[in-house]
Amino acid sequence: MSDTPLLHLQGITKTFGSVQALTDVDFEVMDGEVMALVGDNGAGKSTLVKCIAGTHSADSGRIVFEGKEVHIHGPKDAARLGIEVVYQDLALCDNLDVVQNMYLGREISRAQILSEAPMEQHTSETLKSLAVTTIKSVRQTVATLSGGQRQSVAVARAVMWNSKLVVLDEPTAALGVAQTEQVLELVRRLGEQGLGVILISHNLHDVFETADRITVLRLGRNVGVFERRKTTQQAVVEAITAGKPTKVAGISASPAGVDA
Repeated sequence: MSDTPLLHLQGITKTFGSVQALTDVDFEVMDGEVMALVGDNGAGKSTLVKCIAGTHSADSGRIVFEGKEVHIHGPKDAARLGIEVVYQDLALCDNLDVVQNMYLGREISRAQILSEAPMEQHTSETLKSLAVTTIKSVRQTVATLSGGQRQSVAVARAVMWNSKLVVLDEPTAALGVAQTEQVLELVRRLGEQGLGVILISHNLHDVFETADRITVLRLGRNVGVFERRKTTQQAVVEAITAGKPTKVAGISASPAGVDA
């Protein structure tokens, strides 16, 4: 991985009326890194991701992407940078097949006639590159797919458009054991292919299976950045539940404000 973060948030603050959702948050993701973002309900995870995705604009702070300060005013700005978000509801159309979902809103056409062959080929190649082998045909309707297969389609759609950073919101929620393992393996492959990945999850077992580092938010503040190989689930839980919300001095700092 390069020494320059793919994404570096500096001092991000966001309020909604009298509610302080984020306070002076620093956060970073490197190329080829799976960075988990964890915290209790109301910790600010969704708000931070929406600032990255362009759904919300931060009140103050800087967003640096590939070493350059950027201004993200909407989802199209994020997409142009190579930032894609896979939300928990996946935003797939059950009545359409895999190819149609992958190209929804971005269809290839000539003289107003859809070019089915190149779309089908590119879809197959993308799924193959991610080692998604459980989908028998790219012409299956999404309604016939399992939860794990649907998640695979949503992730593949996100990475198909020259993405550099993929945000996954609770990708294993409501999945069985076997399907969860398929999705976690897919997350690991994204990192191995050099993409930056932000993994939002309440399941610390999944986090410790896949993440390189773990950022903990509590009450809208960054209270710790953990290296997964050098920490324990207990330490992360303590940061989530009892960490004092004090500013982390430098994004690569050891966990701060954690009561033992």
